[in-house]
Amino acid sequence: MLEFSTKLRVRYGETDQMGYVYYGNYAEFYEVARVDMLRDLGLSYRAMEETGIMLPVAELHCKYLKPALYDQEITIKVIMDEMPGVKIHFKYELYNETEELINTGATTLVFVSKKTGRPCFPPRDFIAKLKPFFE
Repeated sequence: MLEFSTKLRVRYGETDQMGYVYYGNYAEFYEVARVDMLRDLGLSYRAMEETGIMLPVAELHCKYLKPALYDQEITIKVIMDEMPGVKIHFKYELYNETEELINTGATTLVFVSKKTGRPCFPPRDFIAKLKPFFE
């Protein structure tokens, strides 16, 4: 299993009239954490795309428990609990400054060949960097 956490501060433009984070921004928060986790492993979307593989989101699930508020620093935990194949699954937990769980989510992404537009397996170097976490 692989777990990674990152933090971000809620900006004014990410909130609605009530000062709550607008519901659609949670997907972007998930992406920030996912990209940070991959970068921390020495992987990147850009490098993958340069080898001809894209990674679009196929599913998104989001559960709101408490609002994230303007100017709060939130912690986003990303969890991968299975080795990817053609699909890669991520789970998310968001915590406010007092470490209360405020949101949970999950995404499924699919490795897709730019050339064919069809699902494919991840690059070997991608798998090699993840393998130690699942042995």
